[in-house]
Amino acid sequence: MDPATPTFASQLLAQANNEGPAVYFEDQTISYRDFVSQAKAVAAYINQRVDRSKPPHIGVLLENTPDYLLWIAGAAFARAVIVGINPTRRGAELERDLGHTDCQFVVTDHAQADLLPRSAELLCVDDADYATVFDDFLGVELSVQPQATDPLLLLFTSGSTSAPKAVVCSTGRLAAAGIRCIDIFGMRPDDVAYCPMPLFHGNALMACWSPALAVGAPVALRRKFSASGFLADIRRYDCSFFTYVGRSIAYVLAQPPTEHDRDNRLRLGFGTEASLRDRELFMERFDCPLLENYGSSESVITLNRTDETPAESLGVAIESPTSDIIVANPATGDECPPAVFDEHGALVNGNESIGELVNRAGLGSFEGYYNNTEATQDRLRNGWYWSGDLAYRDADGYIYFAGRSSDWLRVDSENFAAAPVENILQRLDDAVMIAVYPVPDVRTGDQVMAAIEYRDGYRFDPDEFATFLGQQPDLGTKWAPKFVRLASAIPLTANNKVNKQPLRAEAWDCTDPVYWRPDRELVYRLLTDDDRAALAAEMATNGITRTI
Repeated sequence: MDPATPTFASQLLAQANNEGPAVYFEDQTISYRDFVSQAKAVAAYINQRVDRSKPPHIGVLLENTPDYLLWIAGAAFARAVIVGINPTRRGAELERDLGHTDCQFVVTDHAQADLLPRSAELLCVDDADYATVFDDFLGVELSVQPQATDPLLLLFTSGSTSAPKAVVCSTGRLAAAGIRCIDIFGMRPDDVAYCPMPLFHGNALMACWSPALAVGAPVALRRKFSASGFLADIRRYDCSFFTYVGRSIAYVLAQPPTEHDRDNRLRLGFGTEASLRDRELFMERFDCPLLENYGSSESVITLNRTDETPAESLGVAIESPTSDIIVANPATGDECPPAVFDEHGALVNGNESIGELVNRAGLGSFEGYYNNTEATQDRLRNGWYWSGDLAYRDADGYIYFAGRSSDWLRVDSENFAAAPVENILQRLDDAVMIAVYPVPDVRTGDQVMAAIEYRDGYRFDPDEFATFLGQQPDLGTKWAPKFVRLASAIPLTANNKVNKQPLRAEAWDCTDPVYWRPDRELVYRLLTDDDRAALAAEMATNGITRTI
């Protein structure tokens, strides 16, 4: 194995004699020495069980447990592939995922086995004899040498905008992701990396476990994210670093403050989609900065934050032979002009400055989507990688996130994106979570709808909300929500990202209270059943249909 091209297997072998902790989980502590030994036994078992005339793919449907990590490590040694199964999938969709990725069998437990189709071949980690399955393989030496290009993981995209796609991640790419993160995070062997994000997602694997393994630091696993358990875990395992995705930080901040908020070793959190306000509040409360990042399982577009990066920005594009990142007009492919802001910081040329994040150098290290040539080709149009994410850049080259491609709104002939509106609504003191999305105008184009999840006990006052909007100097003239849904719980994907698809589908026909402003004035009142009927009648008259 060429040491100049590290693989996940070579990084595991480098820790084979390390007596220090590799994994903390509940009351267990597993040393690196024991972990690598057990992983080799899993590899030997895989080599005996899989049919090499077929893709050596193994599904894993587990919470964040040591068994999950052991199966990934074993697959790295055995040149097999782990398919991370999303537990929120059900029925025919889940059966499709298994068939699409050619899983030969699924490692799971009895709590989740009922989710799987009857035809699936299962290995349950909580069976009485599971502990003895690998006894005959302990100490077996492995003769196969993994290569950096060997696929190791199939990671499903969230599926919030389309059917989930299985991202191929090679053992070399996973190792390289961890190595890159070491410098970014200042990761050291005495760190303890807290991993509450799901292990079927790239954040937990590439930004948490992989850099910890590369320096020989332990990871502390949480079965699934718990806002109420966050601080207790940090203190229990003496964690210094953690990763997050989506709205996790908002839920942590919604927990009551305690005298122990700063009584811990936390020094850094790394993730995506925490609002600027939540990052500031987290720092104020826990004395721990959050490093916000733009990233995806495909790892094609990387942005770097510098000391000069504005707080709202994702950073600047990295220039390299595999990175030529621009914001492009999706219709023409032309590079969008820089954003222009008024004296209040409001974006005034969103019509022309907002476009799609594109890497003109192509796919980079991304290996494509498994068994889905059409999706890969759709991403790679004209030799460029199109991310599906909207952005704009300022005159200094700093890039700002503007939402997914489905977050475009066209109100009164003006185009703009949802993310800048969400950023403004995040300033609401009692809001836990915000989602802004387009709903149909009864005549043409879109209207702005906002779903707001408030803290428990908060009573919405429509006049106070209107006053708040009127006080925001950077709120665009067409940006004020037409409809405001007081969401009991904004839907999330399994990765804690907001899932706007059901919100768009329901629009104002939902069980949550909805306020609206019938005309252009910032005057909101409760939407009634008569209002809904009138809206439906007007849409029918104008031939408007509601689509997701």
